[in-house]
Amino acid sequence: MPRREEVVRRLASSKRPNTHLCQTCLLSFFPQRLASTATAASAPQPSPIEPPLSGQTVPSTQSTSLRTTYKVKASVLLSRPPLLTRDLTPFEKAYFLYQKRLNERLVLPFSRYFYYQKGTPGDVEWKRKIKERQTPARDIGKYNAYDREAGWNDEVLVGAKESEPEEQVEALLRDAEVEVKKEVDEEGQELEVKRELAIKPMPRVTEADRAGDTRSLDRLLQRTLYLVVKRGDGRWWFPSDGLVGKESLHTAAERILVQAGGLNMNTWIVGNIPLGHFVRNYMKPTVEKDKSQEIRGVKYFFMKGRIMAGQANLKDNKKGLTDFQWLAKDELQKTLLPKDWNGIKNILAER
Repeated sequence: MPRREEVVRRLASSKRPNTHLCQTCLLSFFPQRLASTATAASAPQPSPIEPPLSGQTVPSTQSTSLRTTYKVKASVLLSRPPLLTRDLTPFEKAYFLYQKRLNERLVLPFSRYFYYQKGTPGDVEWKRKIKERQTPARDIGKYNAYDREAGWNDEVLVGAKESEPEEQVEALLRDAEVEVKKEVDEEGQELEVKRELAIKPMPRVTEADRAGDTRSLDRLLQRTLYLVVKRGDGRWWFPSDGLVGKESLHTAAERILVQAGGLNMNTWIVGNIPLGHFVRNYMKPTVEKDKSQEIRGVKYFFMKGRIMAGQANLKDNKKGLTDFQWLAKDELQKTLLPKDWNGIKNILAER
């Protein structure tokens, strides 16, 4: 051992009151040895284990708490997309009429004899129609783009109906009518004159809309409709069921539609990834029969589906379903429970 360390050790172990060594000097001579000694001294010492007294039982350290989990179910958001464009707002109606009239004023005048030969039946019919509407355009009302005194109004006037789609359709139908003249009697008078009517388009409001038939797919043609079914407990919800074995959500959704709605629907499950999920917690958790898990609720994973043709039929379903409806988003809010509605409202289409 070096002489320096021997002197330091002797001084440190000396019991003379006038002999002392500062901590800095000790650490400078052998820091590692002192540091390990201090760590060992500061470590808590294990308390001796006392043997249990006679008649006492040692409590088991193994945890007896159940594993909490949720049931997983696949749910299908089967929808019928909008079949018509939405109704225009009053501002949009006035804007489109303004654009049509402005275009009529800015384009070159209509070349009548380029399209109709003078004196032909087509020319006679053209003169009759242009006298009535005063413009080549058929759906902007009576409008003269070159005469200020006759009413040069590009914008729609207050209370006018020229911007309404129904009024424009009627104007086009009237313009499409063709006069058919029958035989002429001896005095030169026409015996019968009738008009050949054009085919009228189908209305935007259907019989199912007027009857309020929520089972029909021929309603609310401007909105997206979703299929909801009525369960045995009286609650309305989307077709749902648990997963069987190792089946995927896509396969489970196809099976659920067949079991719930029958084989009369031509459907398509869009993609393999769910649109979203919803957690419904039980008021009181349930324990499985083997007492290995505690079920706290159900997690629904929603798969998007489209119906192409057919209709739901609950006659042979084995899920205890009693009724079905095709509802829009605002109608679902009135049908579902508030808690269920708050969980799925953000994944539904606004229109």
